Amino acid sequence: MNWPEKVTIKEVGPRDGLQNEQIILPTQSKIDWIDQLSDTGLSYIEVTSFVHPKWIPQLSDAVQVAKGIKRNPSITYAALVPNERGLEAALEGEIDDISVFMSSSETHNLKNINKSISDTLPVLKKVIDGAANGGKTVRGYVSTVFGCPYEGEVSMDQVFRVCDQLFDYGISEISLGDTIGVASPRQVASFLESAVKRYDLSRIALHFHDTRGMALANVLQALECGVETFDSSLGGLGGCPYAPGASGNVATDDLIHMLHKMGIQTGIKQEKLIKAALLMQSFLEKPLPSHQMAVYNAQ
Repeated sequence: MNWPEKVTIKEVGPRDGLQNEQIILPTQSKIDWIDQLSDTGLSYIEVTSFVHPKWIPQLSDAVQVAKGIKRNPSITYAALVPNERGLEAALEGEIDDISVFMSSSETHNLKNINKSISDTLPVLKKVIDGAANGGKTVRGYVSTVFGCPYEGEVSMDQVFRVCDQLFDYGISEISLGDTIGVASPRQVASFLESAVKRYDLSRIALHFHDTRGMALANVLQALECGVETFDSSLGGLGGCPYAPGASGNVATDDLIHMLHKMGIQTGIKQEKLIKAALLMQSFLEKPLPSHQMAVYNAQ
């Protein structure tokens, strides 16, 4: 098998995970958790989102969180930014890496962002240009790559049109999202077979949700295709509003367990991940849904 020797894990729990929780954690709890994540060996943590509090009240304290965390110089601290106003706040919070987001599906983009794809792109270009002027790198999220809750399967050509435009605007990396967890390994392989002819895979990350229990299988397939960067959320925090009750992002602790068992390096310390997961369990007052935490909690 042509597996890489090392993989980069981008932790999205403080943003993608907490935004789907019913409880709104105190600011200090978020800061404490991010500080503990910073001690695990992670090199990239997405700490919050600068979306209007009306839409994501769970992350309404984005600036306070960004300013309150203890910065490890070896870690990139990122945040999701939807528009120029959000960028101003992100720059105030001294975020290292700006993430912009949109959907490859027209209907999902309208539902999620309240704009068409053609109307969203100019907004993102202003954010990307502004971030570059502020000396920041920019990452792009493209959602519904493997399936849309409204339109079903999304054509690869449509996904590539969106990715091409974002790359043309100057982003450094695209994270391709299986937003509702419908991808299969065969679909992932087919997509990446085409993507590798178009893009440098070092600029591609994959963002799998585990709604149907397929996330690790899809990661394994992506590894075989040469992808070396994956998003994940500690304990499997997160979810999808289109699949109520379903599990969320692929769990960082489960992913690290698999990779380390395969002899693939990540630089992340499993025992410190568990410590950070236990802290979040205490904050949420419920078990985290990952397999690793289920085993730990049963001991």
